[in-house]
Amino acid sequence: MTGYFKFAGTVFALLLFFSVTNAQRPEVTVSLNEAFLDSLLDAVFQNSPPIEFSIASNRHSRADAEMQSLRGASENGLEGSGINPGKRYGPVFSFSATPSPGTENRSCKEVIQLLRETNGVRTAVRFRDGKILAPLAFSGNYNPPLVGCVPFTGYAETTIDLEFDQQNQRVVARARVLNVSLNGTGGVGGSLIAKMVQSSIDKKINPIEVVRLDKLSFALPVRNSTSLNMKAVGIRTGVEIGVLNIHVAYDFVK
Repeated sequence: MTGYFKFAGTVFALLLFFSVTNAQRPEVTVSLNEAFLDSLLDAVFQNSPPIEFSIASNRHSRADAEMQSLRGASENGLEGSGINPGKRYGPVFSFSATPSPGTENRSCKEVIQLLRETNGVRTAVRFRDGKILAPLAFSGNYNPPLVGCVPFTGYAETTIDLEFDQQNQRVVARARVLNVSLNGTGGVGGSLIAKMVQSSIDKKINPIEVVRLDKLSFALPVRNSTSLNMKAVGIRTGVEIGVLNIHVAYDFVK
């Protein structure tokens, strides 16, 4: 009878061994629902300074590029005329697309400010059809030459992609702007403003740190041995209606 129990114990140990080796890596699942993120956004907008970023540098760089293009076209038009475009023949009048210091409209702060809501559109994160969608409401001011300060409001339709930053042990999100809708420009520079909004969101918001995986890790004390630590080695995501599940795979290391 004793031999039978030893044999049965050996078989059980072998079955347990093979089931463990064939199993997937151990995972920790982090679930985020829309209600939690709505409450988080409420707290951010109520208790934090306004979230804003300048578009003045974007406007100047675009204007400088346009002026450079015009100068190039003018010089090309002089080819074959016997006039050297690089030589000065008389008084030359020039202007710069970038205003000199002190000449800016100081009352017009060229910024985009994120809003909790505008015109019925709320800044939020939504989980739909396997995608992470994020409408972003905003307002701002634009100061085009010879026109003056143009206030505007609108929203950006964005989608969010999650990435695993293994080196820094974190999950980050990157917002991609799909479309920008504007109100209040009166037809003045609408397409240019939309491009500046899209460029600013792409450059100033990304990347967004979602969760630090080393904060989820914990040491496993082993008696008379070195403690084992958890190291994140990969993630997979599942988007359901109203819920995002982030499955984090871990290895146990010394």
